[in-house]
Amino acid sequence: MEFFAFVDRDWDEAQLRSILTMERLDQYCDSLEKVLETGEDWGRYFTVWGEFTILRIEIWGGYRFVLPKCANGLTWSITVGLPPNPDRITIHTTINRTEQDPDFVETLVDFTQEWKNSLEP
Repeated sequence: MEFFAFVDRDWDEAQLRSILTMERLDQYCDSLEKVLETGEDWGRYFTVWGEFTILRIEIWGGYRFVLPKCANGLTWSITVGLPPNPDRITIHTTINRTEQDPDFVETLVDFTQEWKNSLEP
């Protein structure tokens, strides 16, 4: 399953990267409830789904975040400067299931929307 959100914001890749630090992820997404421990490209967080390690991977236009021990393979990307809408921030959330409990799916919709809301001007 995948979920998308878009933000009209005049940022470049460097500006986006500057705010997406592991120490501050919880400031942009309420579903990431508490930072427990962080390194440069990883962190342990208490989330709405329980405690998880999150890895941050640099990709073209921004970052991909991965929960490597998540049974649903949750990942999300936050990028800017890419076609077909280079002036928009794209939030792309995925899990490795085609079907899932509707309540869980709703948390993923909320998660993606939280990122959108926090990145809007």
